[in-house]
Amino acid sequence: MDRRIVGNEKDVAWIPHPIAKGIEIKVLLSRKDHGAEASVMLVRAAPGAKPEVPEHVHENSEDIIYTLKGSAKIWIEGQGEIDLVPGRVVRVPRNVKHRVSDISADFLVYDVFAPPTV
Repeated sequence: MDRRIVGNEKDVAWIPHPIAKGIEIKVLLSRKDHGAEASVMLVRAAPGAKPEVPEHVHENSEDIIYTLKGSAKIWIEGQGEIDLVPGRVVRVPRNVKHRVSDISADFLVYDVFAPPTV
């Protein structure tokens, strides 16, 4: 297991998101690969795609989203719709339904799951 303390985002490949059509992820830190107690990833709209993130829940993790670039809307059960814009941080508690829509082509977020999802 690679227990790296310091990594470089450029050394990690973009891969398709497991449930979201037109979304790619770059897993920067994980329990599986690094023994970490959080999953950290970059999430973006795949080039040329019409991205969508369907309604889902994370049963065992909080999802903390920090928007770096672009825009989207996130609907969170019990909160309603919130704009994801650069500089905004949003916390989705575990077991709370949420979905992302109106995703711009240049959308990029820093996404942390604690405890880790991967």
